[in-house]
Amino acid sequence: MSKVFTMSLSLLNRILVRRLNSLIVRAQPPPPARPHGLAATLDALPAGGFAVCKVEGGLLMSSSTFPYFMLVALEAGGLLRALLLLLLYPVLRLLSHDRAVKVMAMVSFFGLRKDVAFRAGRVVLPKLLLEDVSAEVFDAAVVSRRRCVCVSAMPRAMVEPFLKEYLGIDAVIVPEMREFRGQRGYYLGVMEEEGEVLQRLDVEEVIAREIKGGGSCDVVGIGGLWSAFDQLFQKHCKEVYRTTESAWKQWHPLPRRRYPKPLIFHDGRIAFRPTPAATLAMFMWLPLGAALAVARTAAFLLLPFSLSVPLLAALGMHSRLIANPSSATTDLFACNHRSLLDPLYVAATAGRADLAAATYSISCLSENLSPIPTFRLTRDRAADRAAMQSRLSRPGGGGSGLVVCPEGTTCREPFLLRFSPLFAELGRHVAPVALHSAVGMFHGTTAGGWKALDPLFLLMNPVPAYIVQFLDPVECAGAGDCPEAARAVANEVQRRIAEALGHTCTGLTRRDKYLMLAGNEGLVGVNHGAKKNTTCLS
Repeated sequence: MSKVFTMSLSLLNRILVRRLNSLIVRAQPPPPARPHGLAATLDALPAGGFAVCKVEGGLLMSSSTFPYFMLVALEAGGLLRALLLLLLYPVLRLLSHDRAVKVMAMVSFFGLRKDVAFRAGRVVLPKLLLEDVSAEVFDAAVVSRRRCVCVSAMPRAMVEPFLKEYLGIDAVIVPEMREFRGQRGYYLGVMEEEGEVLQRLDVEEVIAREIKGGGSCDVVGIGGLWSAFDQLFQKHCKEVYRTTESAWKQWHPLPRRRYPKPLIFHDGRIAFRPTPAATLAMFMWLPLGAALAVARTAAFLLLPFSLSVPLLAALGMHSRLIANPSSATTDLFACNHRSLLDPLYVAATAGRADLAAATYSISCLSENLSPIPTFRLTRDRAADRAAMQSRLSRPGGGGSGLVVCPEGTTCREPFLLRFSPLFAELGRHVAPVALHSAVGMFHGTTAGGWKALDPLFLLMNPVPAYIVQFLDPVECAGAGDCPEAARAVANEVQRRIAEALGHTCTGLTRRDKYLMLAGNEGLVGVNHGAKKNTTCLS
C-alpha cells in the first residue's frame, strides 16, 4: 500500500514539475553577432562603395504601398477591381505589411495581361513614384555610391522600370508575379516567396563583380520601416541605417530639377495620389461628375460664348484671360497643346466664333460635339497647307480664322515639344497663345486608352482651370517660300510660349511620345474617298 502511494506521489510530483517548467519563461540565447553596425544617421554612412537600399519606407517617403497598387487596379484593371481593393482596405489594415502586399498584388494583378501591367509600370507609375522619392535617401544611396541595389516587396512589373530608367539603379531585387500555366502572358496574382527571390539573387553577382574589379568591398545598407528582405542587410552590409519615424517625417521629396532622367511623358487617367480617402472621394464623385460633364457639354454646344463662359464658370470651370490688344486683329493663332478644349478656350476668350481648329485625328465623337468648325490634317504637307490657306482666305464668318497646335499632341509636364513649321509657311502674322491647364482628378488625354472618352474625363473634373495668355504677334513674312525661315518662326513661337509659361523647350515630337507610351508612332488609317492615308493621334 505504501509502495503504491509512493509511486503515485512520485508521478504526481513529476507532472507538477513538468507543468511548472512549461510556465517558466526562459531567457533566449543571444542572437549571433551581426557583421555590421547600426548608423545613427544617413550622414554617418561611409561614402563611396556599394549600397543596398529598401524601397518602401526607405527610398520612398511613404510607408504605404496601397496607392501604387490602387493605381495599377484603376489604370490596368478597371473601376470594379479598384472598388474591390478599396473595400478590402479595412482588412488590409489588420494584416502584416508582407501579407497585405500579397493580398493587394492578388487583387490588382489577377487575370491581367502581362503587357498591360508592364505598360502601367512603365508609363503610369513613374510619376507617382518619383514624387515620393526622398531627397536625403537618394543622395545617400545613389548619388554618393558607385553602385546601388534596391530591394522591394512590390512586384517587378511595378517598380523595375521606374528604378532603372528614371533613377539609374544598377540592380533590383523584387519578387516576380506568377503566370497561368496554360495561358502564358496572364498573371495568376501570386507573388514569389522571399526565399525563392533570394535563390536567384543577383546582388551576389554585383558585389562579386565590384570586388573583382578592384573596387571597395564595403557595402552599406539603408533599411525601411518593414522587415521584408532583412536577411540581405544582415548578410551583405557592413553598416546599416535603419529608418525611424522621427527621421522619416523630416525627409523632403526629390525636386524635379534633380531627377536623373526628366519625366516628360506619362500616361493614365488618374491625376491624384489614390490614397484610400482620395479613392473613396473619387467613387463618390463619379455619379455627380458624369451629370456635371453632361451639363457642361450642353452649355458648350447650345449657348454662344457670351453666355456659355459665365455659365461654365458657375459650373466650376474656371478660366482666366491675359489679353493682348495687338493680337485682336490676327486670324492665325498658334498655341501649346494641353487638351481637346484648347481651340475652344482660345475662341471663347478671344470672342471669335469664326475660328476653326486644325486637328490631328481626334475621335469622331469629339468632332461632332465641337461647337467650332474642325478639319483634320492628313500629314500630306501640300494638302494640309492648302486646306489651312483655304480656311484663312474665306470671307466672313465660319472659317476666317484658324487655331493650330503645332506640337501635334499633348504634353502634361512643363515641357514644349517641337513645333511643326507648317503654320509659319502660310506667310501670315501668327499670334502665340500660352495655355496652362490644371485638373485635380482626371486627365483629359491618353495615349493608350480610348480617346473618345477624353472630353468626358476632362469635363468630369470638379474644378478644371485654364489660363489663356495672348502674346505679341510674330511676323511670318517671307517664311512661306523658305523652309529655314519657317523653322525659325516656329522656334521663335515655341520660345515665346515657353518663356511665358516657364516651360522648357525640347526637340521631341509626337512620334517620340507614342513610341514611349503606346509602342507605336501615333498613326491611324483614315479613308479620304478611295484614298487611304495616315493621320496623327492627338
